[in-house]
Amino acid sequence: MKTIHNARYQVLLDLWLEARNAAGMTQKELAVRLGRPHSFVSKTENAERRLDAIEFMDICQGLGANPYALLSKLESMTRP
Repeated sequence: MKTIHNARYQVLLDLWLEARNAAGMTQKELAVRLGRPHSFVSKTENAERRLDAIEFMDICQGLGANPYALLSKLESMTRP
């Protein structure tokens, strides 16, 4: 199974979306802040492309979110 279809990966994307909304940013605003095309944010949020660790860190920085807190929340939400 590809990781983009993994339930834990979807939770990670949901946490990212929650952080983006909490920051009051649109996909387009985040893309500009990251220096990436809007399609990068859109396709990643829609699980059309896979997010790597470095991109995750960059996105968290762009959102002003703590990547470690998001990962900790992911772990607590998906722990068996």
